[in-house]
Amino acid sequence: MRIAMIGTGYVGLVSGVCFSDFGHDVICVDKDPAKIDKLNRGQVPIFEPGLDPLMARNVDAGRLSFTTDLRAAVDGADAVFIAVGTPTRRGDGHADLSYVMAAAEDVAHALTGYAVIVTKSTVPVGTNARVKQVVAKANPKAEFDVASNPEFLREGAAIDDFMKPDRVVVGAQTARAADVLAEIYRPLFLRDFPIVITDLESAEMIKYAANAFLATKITFINEIAALCERVGADVKEVSKGIGLDGRIGNKFLHAGPGYGGSCFPKDTQALARIGQEHAVPQSIVETVIRVNDGVKTRMIEKLRDLCDGSFNGKTIAVLGVTFKPNTDDMRDAPSLTIVPALVGGGAKVRVVDPQGRREGEALLPGVVWTDDPYKAAQNADLVVILTEWNEFRALDLGKLAKKMAHPRMADLRNIYSRRDAKRAGFEAYDCVGRSGLTAPAPA
Repeated sequence: MRIAMIGTGYVGLVSGVCFSDFGHDVICVDKDPAKIDKLNRGQVPIFEPGLDPLMARNVDAGRLSFTTDLRAAVDGADAVFIAVGTPTRRGDGHADLSYVMAAAEDVAHALTGYAVIVTKSTVPVGTNARVKQVVAKANPKAEFDVASNPEFLREGAAIDDFMKPDRVVVGAQTARAADVLAEIYRPLFLRDFPIVITDLESAEMIKYAANAFLATKITFINEIAALCERVGADVKEVSKGIGLDGRIGNKFLHAGPGYGGSCFPKDTQALARIGQEHAVPQSIVETVIRVNDGVKTRMIEKLRDLCDGSFNGKTIAVLGVTFKPNTDDMRDAPSLTIVPALVGGGAKVRVVDPQGRREGEALLPGVVWTDDPYKAAQNADLVVILTEWNEFRALDLGKLAKKMAHPRMADLRNIYSRRDAKRAGFEAYDCVGRSGLTAPAPA
């Protein structure tokens, strides 16, 4: 089938590349000429494991191309996917739908025959109905259907998530639209991956409800972690014990510095606003947002305690600033709250991140970047593990401790243990959900 993908951000680019790998003819569209020039030179503007070779293979096969010409891309397309950004609108927490509606109007003017206009962007309930109105008003003669096809891609594992999904959700109003989407996803249907066909509103709600539930799991275990620290329990053992219950599951039960990224913060905010608008407050989601903000503040206080009550004059090495490993995404990362607090408190901060520097240099002014964690720790008063990149999972802790003026560690991802830290020569070690600052003597 012929597919036009409007938007070459994270969702649009990954989806377009993967659809082309299904054998479809895909044209990806973006208004940014520099981005399209880069893609046409074979350069991927985001970091996502496996995306570069997959894109190159399908470009070479003639199934994938990139353009700024939306009209040419839409002409003759069986499906037009809208995959533009829906950031949180300043001031009120709503999802900003201006990019979606602008894309819908542009598509309306470009239609030359029947097509399904598919919203891939994460949008509030009722948005697809609005898209239908916008298209019909802009081009009353257009022959089209509207469908919802929310994405469930994890950054760092997006290719596998697309090719081996837990489920594909399609919201459609007509059998014709559902048939087009079923044909597009036929390779997954043939391999028995679940495809949920539902109405537009339910498809829209599934996306928000899923992300809110996962954010709730993260926030729940972070609250339990705070309690564990006070009562002497170990949150890793608690997580293991409750995660073995099949009704709960072990995913998203890892205590840390709070959730971030491109989805959870904006989607929880949007769902809370949807509830308020319809006089059905989402009290749990509103609490999740508030508690997650508090988790970041609590992490700052942990670091302050390890610095004898003040960051002023301290040298601190921060390992990892992206919101999770295997991505270069800095959106709403905990580092954007924690690192400025260190710098603002008078600390000299050195940062190491395998992929975070490109965005981080602008977002984290006043820090020194280095590629070597041991160099970052030279004469430092504290080392902070903020993102659990594989490079930070097998550090030579003894070497690290010897480099430091005061060997102290804040392990905010619970990678190591107090016993490891003590044996390596650290005088103080703190983590999340495990009581006590100082490591016990080795047995």
